[in-house]
Amino acid sequence: MLIFASPGQGAQTPGFLSPWLDIPVIADQLGAWSEIAGRDLIRLGTTGSAEEITDTAVAQPLLVAAALAVAGLLGEPDAAAGHSVGELAAGAIAGVLSPADAIRLTRVRGEAMAAACNPRGVAGGSSPLGGPEPTGMTAVLGGDEAAVLAAIAETGLTPANVNAAGQIVAGGTLEQLAEFAANPPAGARLRPLRVAGAFHTKHMAPAVEALERAAAQTMVKDPAITLLSNADGAVVTSGANWVERIVNQVANPVRWDKCMETMSDIGVTAMIELLPGGTLTGMAKRALPGVELLALKTPDQLATARELVGAHATATNGYQAASVGHLAEWKIVVAPGGGTFRSGAGEAAAVATSAGETVPAGAVLGRVVARGGERPVTAEFDAVLVEWLVEDGDPVSEGQPLVRLEPKENP
Repeated sequence: MLIFASPGQGAQTPGFLSPWLDIPVIADQLGAWSEIAGRDLIRLGTTGSAEEITDTAVAQPLLVAAALAVAGLLGEPDAAAGHSVGELAAGAIAGVLSPADAIRLTRVRGEAMAAACNPRGVAGGSSPLGGPEPTGMTAVLGGDEAAVLAAIAETGLTPANVNAAGQIVAGGTLEQLAEFAANPPAGARLRPLRVAGAFHTKHMAPAVEALERAAAQTMVKDPAITLLSNADGAVVTSGANWVERIVNQVANPVRWDKCMETMSDIGVTAMIELLPGGTLTGMAKRALPGVELLALKTPDQLATARELVGAHATATNGYQAASVGHLAEWKIVVAPGGGTFRSGAGEAAAVATSAGETVPAGAVLGRVVARGGERPVTAEFDAVLVEWLVEDGDPVSEGQPLVRLEPKENP
């Protein structure tokens, strides 16, 4: 099973697009998308300075456009995920929205986040007109995770990115970050980040409103392939739910660690990190042992990338199966809502729910119990139960993978 992963802000480097412009379709697409992005993506990706492409309003459309342009050269993956703004590229790859709409929303997102970082246009400090306090982010490397999260909370900061074991990014006001730096968690190293503000925290609330308005005018479809969410690593099956998630994600933490857990749960065997690759594959080396990884940086890697697509893309995951006209080799059944998972059918007719046993179409495999009632987890076709991914009593969120089924053809 192959997944495309789209990197987020910070992955860009000066000149990273230069070697790709010899491919005519790349140059044509970036030229057309420059009009939508409201900035010259080709110039920015080739001769733009490090300072220029660090600008939030520039970096975000540049990264999404680069990822989408290269993805179009590779073929179809089984799944897609994106880190932070990379979610917009992943959504377009999954068919939730068009590439043009992804660029348009990214422009709105980037400009709105940049505005939220800059107190009434006054850089580098509190506005004398009474604007919000300046904010920032600090990477916390190492240390005990529980202790790190507790220290972040005690200072009033937000764990804005939980990327992997030993990699957490705290966001908040510069005053809070200074207090945090003065009393760091034991065993942890702190590295202040050169960013414009506290992304994925409550300080981005104005940007949420702007993106919500723009998203309301965008036509969306349900994902055609497996699509993961930064909010909690869940598999998103509804286009409308995906839009709600990417809007709220601007002011809420990125849980890339949960995305990698889901990649493991659903059986990902290879990951291609789209241009400019490197950051996400670096995290995956420890979190996804045995998964083949490729970080795309230059066109001479295209042959290797296409070989990975050919070797690992099954085109038979649960969401593609209906459109390609054959049964999936296996399918992940996800939680229909948030609550507590309970195994068994409750008052419904009992069915076999042990690995290796057959379950008929419509069988109730378990239930998600919440305050408002309970919702059944059902088999949509005759199948063999391959593996449970949760246990009785586990808390689950909407879209979280619960069980893996192998469809059984009727005689």
